[in-house]
Amino acid sequence: MPLLNKIEARPARPASPTSPSGRRSSWSAARLALTAFFTVDGFLFAAWVVRIPDVRAQVSASHSALGLALLCISAGAVATMALVGRLCLRYGSRRVTVAAVTVFSLAVALPAHTHSVLALGAVLLLFGAGYGAANVAMNSAAVDLVAELRRPVMPSFHAGYSLGGLLGAAVGGLLAGRISASWALAASGALGLAVVALAGTALLRAPAAVRPAPDESAAPAAAAPAGLSGHARLLVVLLGLTALCTAYGEGALADWATLHLTDDVHASTATAAAGYAAFAFAMTAGRLSGTWLSERLGQTRVMLLGGLTACAGMTTAALAPSVPLALTGFVLVGLGLANVFPLAIAQAGATAGPQGVATASTLGYAGMLIGPPVIGFLADALSLPAALLTVAASSALAGLLALTVRRHRAA
Repeated sequence: MPLLNKIEARPARPASPTSPSGRRSSWSAARLALTAFFTVDGFLFAAWVVRIPDVRAQVSASHSALGLALLCISAGAVATMALVGRLCLRYGSRRVTVAAVTVFSLAVALPAHTHSVLALGAVLLLFGAGYGAANVAMNSAAVDLVAELRRPVMPSFHAGYSLGGLLGAAVGGLLAGRISASWALAASGALGLAVVALAGTALLRAPAAVRPAPDESAAPAAAAPAGLSGHARLLVVLLGLTALCTAYGEGALADWATLHLTDDVHASTATAAAGYAAFAFAMTAGRLSGTWLSERLGQTRVMLLGGLTACAGMTTAALAPSVPLALTGFVLVGLGLANVFPLAIAQAGATAGPQGVATASTLGYAGMLIGPPVIGFLADALSLPAALLTVAASSALAGLLALTVRRHRAA
């Protein structure tokens, strides 16, 4: 499928000493800068998450009121994503990335200064808008680099996000008893602005992504249609559903993994926390190896095997009679889900440019949004282990959808 990203078709550059094929070095200034943006995005979100209890106490919110306020994050993100896709086409993904991460860095400090649930919800709408805009813009810019490098490096960007999240949670946890939420979030926002200043300058100054020469690309530049065909739209929707199934599992585990370990497997609180950490570390490790795996197995096989691995791991964790077996299952889920979401977003961007990224990301956020409450309702009606088996089913479905996408692409 032709690329619809806003990049110019230019003559191929002459080969450089470090790039015999004429391609830019794999770790170019643009790739390093964009990885820094992904990392700080994960850091800022985690810095906010660890301070939710403090902010809840500050605004005196009940559990239900806090839940409604937190929904504003997803509402702001989803409402912004389609618009950001169009802005990326008009102004370029890199410029929009810098602007969006700037907004997100400023917004992360605001929740700590609210004193009512209504004010918190309003602030979280802006927070979610900045977060959603940053993710669409960054992924669109990453798609441009993937196209130029002609290597499946998208998982490496998402590994940066995962590492940032781990760092944000660790630093936030260490500072929780030492400084107030307002100072902690303000410091996190200042860090975000510093990254914008440094990495943003490097990203904007780096040479624009260059489409491969016509004889090497999937389709000549002139073949790009003004609008998407029905076939392209179908592919984007299928890839978005793949992202949805993956995000459903991630969201469910974020909220319910520790409770399953303590209530159903009878693990200690410390062991339960370590269980979720094992899942997060496994996902990070899986993404760090995602490019290597994709180049050797192919993206479709990585997504299919990843979905099936996560299915087996979640089934094991949900039905495990012992703590070690449950922890092993969570590690398998992390390894399995690691590369499905980034590769689905990358393929959606390669098919339909920033608008494809926006559509797939919106569906992915829907999965993140519906996962936790669906698990909760099913846990009340059946049991938590039975509810978690839906994560196993959605993981397998994600892998099968990737296979369906390949068949439709070949048709």
